[in-house]
Amino acid sequence: MFLATMGGLVVTKTGSGLGCGREWPLCHGQFIPAYTISSLIEYTHRMVSGFAGLTALFSFIGFIFFNKNKELRLYAVLTLIFVVLQAIMGALAVVFSQSSAIMALHFGFSMIAFSSSMLMAFTARRLHKYQRTHTYENQPPVSKSFRNLTWFSTIFTYIVVYTGAFVTHTDSRGGCSGFPLCNGAVIPELSGGVGVAFLHRAAALALVIVIAILGHYAYRHHPNNPSIRKMGIVAVVFILLQFVSGAVNIFTMDVPEVYFFATMAHTLLIQFLFGILCYMSLRTWQLSRKSYAESNVHQQKTNNPGVPVTR
Repeated sequence: MFLATMGGLVVTKTGSGLGCGREWPLCHGQFIPAYTISSLIEYTHRMVSGFAGLTALFSFIGFIFFNKNKELRLYAVLTLIFVVLQAIMGALAVVFSQSSAIMALHFGFSMIAFSSSMLMAFTARRLHKYQRTHTYENQPPVSKSFRNLTWFSTIFTYIVVYTGAFVTHTDSRGGCSGFPLCNGAVIPELSGGVGVAFLHRAAALALVIVIAILGHYAYRHHPNNPSIRKMGIVAVVFILLQFVSGAVNIFTMDVPEVYFFATMAHTLLIQFLFGILCYMSLRTWQLSRKSYAESNVHQQKTNNPGVPVTR
């Protein structure tokens, strides 16, 4: 899934979207196209995406028919659904011209598919650990307010990613020159590409603040929950790296060889950040449920009889 998403970015950044003409699934009427750089990039992306679709399908079949865990089944279904959706949108983008808004949504769906596969992998690892030790890690419940903050951070991250994809597909990357100011002004004239680029910058800055707050609460208010603290720290590290990579993008626009890899790193970081936030949203939801809090109290009483239990 990761390679398929990154392959789509390579197609976009190299302008290879029509490397196979307006044909799908064939490339210039052939199953194996003639060698050109653009056709090679586009066709390789199609092959990798097809392989990602097959792995999603096999995972779906495996978890539906050979695994009774409802949680893993759900993530397998979500992964398959969004892989199919982004594949259909990719095919339509080739055969028919699509608006920039739809193309940005195409990247959003591919990122959700990638995050769903991350949820499946992380959950499978957690359940495997339980099967091996027959004990769940005793994690204190979290508050609903922290759960809501995590959910808000995840949703807001997706919105910011969409604005970034919209910048790419509207070719507005040069709308704001300079950093941190936009065309030498705190608030520039908000028209055309300038408005699109500035909106993304403002949203990205707001996201840095939101993730910093989330990381603070995750670390300072959950001293007995190491997994929540770790995810909070990782989220802060990723958003800071993302912010720096965004600045590097701006300063390397006129150096294509560097700019290409800078944008790849920029996308890679936000994908993993969104995946971590999705898993964090899942865990905070599970740890905030009343049933979990009651089972946690029961386990503490069982493990420490006679010791007062605090929530």
